Amino acid sequence: MELLERAPVELKNAFLRVLGSLGVPEGMLAILSAVLIIGTVIGVFLGLFALMSVMERKILARVQNRYGPNRAGPFGLFQPVADGIKMLTKEDLVPRAADKVVHFLAPVVMMVPALLVLAILPYGRDMVPVELESGILFFFAVGAGTEVAIFMAGWASNNKYSVLGAMRAIAQMISYEIPLVISAVTAAMIAGSLSPSVIVAAQGGFAAGFLPHWFVTTPWGFTAALLFYIGALAESNRSPFDLPEGESELVAGHLTEYSGFKYATFFMAEYIGMFAICGMFVTLFLGGWQAPLPFLTVVPSWIWFFGKVCFVAFTMVWVRATLPRLRVDHLLAFAWKFLLPMSFAAFLSAACWHYAGRGPAAWFLSLVVVGIPYLVLGLSFTSRFSVSRRTYLFSE
Repeated sequence: MELLERAPVELKNAFLRVLGSLGVPEGMLAILSAVLIIGTVIGVFLGLFALMSVMERKILARVQNRYGPNRAGPFGLFQPVADGIKMLTKEDLVPRAADKVVHFLAPVVMMVPALLVLAILPYGRDMVPVELESGILFFFAVGAGTEVAIFMAGWASNNKYSVLGAMRAIAQMISYEIPLVISAVTAAMIAGSLSPSVIVAAQGGFAAGFLPHWFVTTPWGFTAALLFYIGALAESNRSPFDLPEGESELVAGHLTEYSGFKYATFFMAEYIGMFAICGMFVTLFLGGWQAPLPFLTVVPSWIWFFGKVCFVAFTMVWVRATLPRLRVDHLLAFAWKFLLPMSFAAFLSAACWHYAGRGPAAWFLSLVVVGIPYLVLGLSFTSRFSVSRRTYLFSE
């Protein structure tokens, strides 16, 4: 197990030692080391993208009692290959009046932030591609570049539907980004650092010998994690917050005038961004690469990290198969009138937890600080909408 724990790092070091013995200069070895790390991270997440694209369709099919992809390869596992070939061979159509340069650059600008934020995630014990003291700040600052790419796509298409779709997408992303960032800052405040590695280390150890010290196991942490998860769904354009690409209403929104490989690049960037934000969620609230039980610490840490990321991604698919799409005014009202005040309540609850000593009194005070706003805001928010029992009509 110890060998498996260090396997990715040791394989890289062994390869570099072989090159060093062949007389490769030290400067070139340093560059090759960085290239190997970058290539490994990108390769892993591209593989996860391919796997997730087929698994999501299969999970949705099972939930909806129908068949998923089952023709391309055994059990339909070659469906991503077929989709990739289709996207590569489809004609790239660009509107005559479009800004062709910006139209081309938009998917590139969309992909770059999704790949850059992967560099600061701690994938395992001592397995961080780039160690930054302000890693959380870097994650959200770089991730905000996706909003620029979305507006570039809508504006360059020279299509009023694309522009409106881009504006709706940006309004949604800005609205949900605020509670998302505040929830992340809550975890960073308790850890005392903006470094993802330090935040993971702060969640190490076990209470009573078996309960992990993950932030999600505390009242403020559970609230902040739930708010972060909802914001992550909206930032990733996942259902029920997928209004920017609502197929039945907006015809892909800002992607209306995209086809072929450019459309596939947007699709790929959204999935990689989803994995990145799932990785940040795991880092902030689920202990990162920490094992859930003491006797499971023998399992390599990077397996725990990717296992948690896949589990969180699975729940996002589950939510998509379960909840209907929100109306745009309800979506924005939910962000500003409920999630934003609750994120401040979680922030205050974390402060009470810290200064009250993190004991029974801290539990009670923290629960009160998040419980009262939840009840007040929940009753106020739901009273504005008429809720009635839904009646289903089935044909014989």
